[in-house]
Amino acid sequence: MDYFPLFCRLQGKRCLLVGGGVVAERKARLLLAAGADLHVGALHFSPAFQQWADGGELTLISGAFNDAWLDECWLVVAATGDDAVNQQVAQAAEARRIFCNLVDAPEQASAIMPSIIDRSPLMVAVSSGGRAPVLARLLREKIEAMLPQHLGQLASLAGTLRARVKQRFASMAQRRFFWERFFTSDRLAQTLANGDGARAGQLVDGLFSDALPAQGEVTLVGAGPGDAGLLTLKGLQQIQQADVIVYDRLVSEEILSLVRRDAERIFVGKRAGHHCVPQERINQLLLEQAQRGRRVVRLKGGDPFIFGRGGEELEALAAHHIPFSVVPGVTAASGCAAYSGIPLTHRDHAQSVRLVTGHLQQKNALEWEKLAAEQQTLVFYMGLSQAPHIQQQLMRHGMRGDMPAALIENGTSTRQRVVTGTLDRLSELAQQVESPSLIIIGSVVSLRDRLRWF
Repeated sequence: MDYFPLFCRLQGKRCLLVGGGVVAERKARLLLAAGADLHVGALHFSPAFQQWADGGELTLISGAFNDAWLDECWLVVAATGDDAVNQQVAQAAEARRIFCNLVDAPEQASAIMPSIIDRSPLMVAVSSGGRAPVLARLLREKIEAMLPQHLGQLASLAGTLRARVKQRFASMAQRRFFWERFFTSDRLAQTLANGDGARAGQLVDGLFSDALPAQGEVTLVGAGPGDAGLLTLKGLQQIQQADVIVYDRLVSEEILSLVRRDAERIFVGKRAGHHCVPQERINQLLLEQAQRGRRVVRLKGGDPFIFGRGGEELEALAAHHIPFSVVPGVTAASGCAAYSGIPLTHRDHAQSVRLVTGHLQQKNALEWEKLAAEQQTLVFYMGLSQAPHIQQQLMRHGMRGDMPAALIENGTSTRQRVVTGTLDRLSELAQQVESPSLIIIGSVVSLRDRLRWF
């Protein structure tokens, strides 16, 4: 983070703008809109500055820059056409520990002015740290088009209701639920946009009188195999609304960074060969949190219904009548194969795919004869420690030893590593990677050299 984003209240506070030209005019408009006590110093002033001064909106200081101009200032903006003067202003401000914005030299400034979307009192600021101002402008335009004008009215109304909400609803979870209904009410938004204050009041009273849920709910969310870009839009919405996130080590840090900041995070630490929290305790944990009236997201790597024990967790919730829902995710087989350049099916190589768990309670529980059949792709989840047994059984039941195989470590992430070889070397290949890794066996693996892209 090169710059710390901060909104400053400048109303009535003295700010200095050095420069009297067209560029300085743009800065002046922003500072005046913020209510600053604006002083502008320059050798010459544009007509706009003269007009503002005549109207008593700002104070003009005629002459060359002087350090004394900085007295009692909260913020300084250097916007002259002379780089030397701008540097002089910046150095003087730095010496006095006053934040200074330099036009056209953001890398040397202690403060920058972002692109702004104004829906007062709602404000959105976009900044590239001065590195790509055109990109920041384009993003601002996109966001501007997404945010209706009435949002400011909605935010203002919300400000008048804070004390009432606090008095009416005892818990933070109840208050959050109320506010989410408030801000997502299309009827209320349209009423405000139409300027119908009386009807808006009726709708607000209805929100206060509506019963809130007595218990919470649980949503199973598939986080995908690693790359945060593979998280679904609905999955993102759920993790940003949750009161509690229950997650394990297969959920990447990039995805956890998208979780709402004030949400409680509970790490259950499941990993191959070592379960920090037993599955029964995880089930109980989800139940307890929901019974406290909280919205819980059980965040799982990949897809919760493909070797994720999602069904077991939902059975426990259903037995206690806890509401639940499921947001599927990109499963590891699909994501890791795609990022490795390995199509799971191909007309010339495989007409079917088999997803197999490597967590074998009984080593001979699988139908190895069917797994060893031709024209299919095998994907083994959590099979690293069972690689010697998988190799032995497939070859014993007729799969040729030169069948292509791939092991994908940390698939779809920036740490992805792919090791390829043949089935008769699978146990040897397994020693070259670490968990979490996925095993793909089938002739489709031979296409990787031509199709690899990531």
